[in-house]
Amino acid sequence: MSNTEQEPRTSEEAKDMASEAARELLSRAGADTFDALVVLGSGWAGAADSLGAVDIEFDVTELPGFLAPTAHGHSSKVRSVWVGDKRVVVFMGRVHEYETHDPMAATHAVRTGLSAGARIAVLTGSAGSLRADIAPGVPVVVRDHINLTARSPLTGARFVDLSEAYALRLRELIEEVDPSLAEGVYVSTIGPQLQTPAELALLRQAGADVVGRSIAMETIAAVEMGAEVLGLAIVTNDAVGSVFAPFESDQALEVVTQRAGRLGELLNGTLERA
Repeated sequence: MSNTEQEPRTSEEAKDMASEAARELLSRAGADTFDALVVLGSGWAGAADSLGAVDIEFDVTELPGFLAPTAHGHSSKVRSVWVGDKRVVVFMGRVHEYETHDPMAATHAVRTGLSAGARIAVLTGSAGSLRADIAPGVPVVVRDHINLTARSPLTGARFVDLSEAYALRLRELIEEVDPSLAEGVYVSTIGPQLQTPAELALLRQAGADVVGRSIAMETIAAVEMGAEVLGLAIVTNDAVGSVFAPFESDQALEVVTQRAGRLGELLNGTLERA
């Protein structure tokens, strides 16, 4: 990990590193605290422009412990923005487990934002749809997740209750902003490969609505640190249909970038109500 001599191997070490990064973040932003954090998924960077008034922006690798994202559609920038009277730290991209093979690195942004005072974590991403009635371009509010990574950002005997991981209060607030939003179960895989037809059939039988490669791990870390979590995934492709038509990553990314401004407005309205 950049700016460090040793990578954290336990969740306590990861929180210590996040506290160090948080102190630097607050100093750079000239802030005493943040009210919320936002992690933007693939293609979502444009949402930051309609999320709030920019206070400061710099490269996240200037903070201790951060790696630059390598996945297409992810920015390495971090912003401090004002959403009404709330100060929000916005990570304009993320590092995935398939890039680092390290749950601690994949959750470092969330832990840093929470260590800087945020009590709300807004986690966004893109996903493939497992339902015929959820088409590409549709945002889905995450009401639950299935973690199929077989990994955790927690170590030791930390029995974190995830029965209400995605805060009902925040889900109700975002649906006040847009009552047409769908809710669904997000299944998280490591990737980067997509699923086989047999795997997709299994996921549908398990009750999953959308499938992606983020959000769940960050949610676990956020809940363990006492945050309210709002998950929002925009559907970029028909996961089942991709069995019959090859997945086009550029086309999927375009689905998000075309809607990024509206997605930022959606998050703005939600955070103003929070």
